[in-house]
Amino acid sequence: MRGSAGPVPGVEADKASVARMYDAMLGGQHNFAIDREAVAAFTAIDPQVRVLAQANRDFLGRAVRFLVEAGVRQFIDLGSGIPTQGNVHEVAQAASPGARVVYVDNDPVAVAHSASLLEGNPDADIVDADIRRPAGVLDSPQLRKLIDFEQPVAVLMITILHFVATEENPAGIVAAFRDALPDGSWLAMSHATNQDRPDTAAAVGQLYRSRATSPVTARSHDDILGLFAGFDLTEPGLVHVPLWRPDPEKELPDNPSEYWVYAGVGRKNA
Repeated sequence: MRGSAGPVPGVEADKASVARMYDAMLGGQHNFAIDREAVAAFTAIDPQVRVLAQANRDFLGRAVRFLVEAGVRQFIDLGSGIPTQGNVHEVAQAASPGARVVYVDNDPVAVAHSASLLEGNPDADIVDADIRRPAGVLDSPQLRKLIDFEQPVAVLMITILHFVATEENPAGIVAAFRDALPDGSWLAMSHATNQDRPDTAAAVGQLYRSRATSPVTARSHDDILGLFAGFDLTEPGLVHVPLWRPDPEKELPDNPSEYWVYAGVGRKNA
């Protein structure tokens, strides 16, 4: 692996990691050659994959700022990945000092670098856990220390649920977190779709199955919308990722469907 933090003991390098691939797409330094090779194969399928990754990262920043403006001061970032620029705690704490953030990931590189980054920050921590087992996340001491479930909480599921297979019940996972949240809490989600570019989605799915540790299950707009059950979507609803409340100075794409990820933010029903 390249980067100043060095390798993490016990990391398997025989397959690409979802977290390390995303880091490579964003120009990060905490990835292996095998991850960069997988990204190169991804780029051969979709030449704008790095643009798509950055658009997704930009959505995360906009969503966090929106949520802070809506009064949220607590965030649970599920499948948070390897720290890079514009992390949730940086965005949230810049807007509201003292905002509390719990990151959750089970990739050892992501966990190790998150722990290093957050050292000395009393309002942020990392949980080494699998989101497919919500109870393990919700009962973790790090989360219980920082998150007050008497106050609104924002759960972030940014390009993570398409790594949950249908038989693993993604809707049930969302429901488990939703049911733990007080009224007035929020869900922010982005998710790959097979609706606009089914051939691309199928090819990417095959790539992840053959090269990466986690396969991809892209879903339709309606299927992704169904994952927001129990939440009222805020405007503009579930849209292609660059169209969710874009910054005024940002030039919008001529063909948003080329960004084959949907994004939305919803508030828990009373």
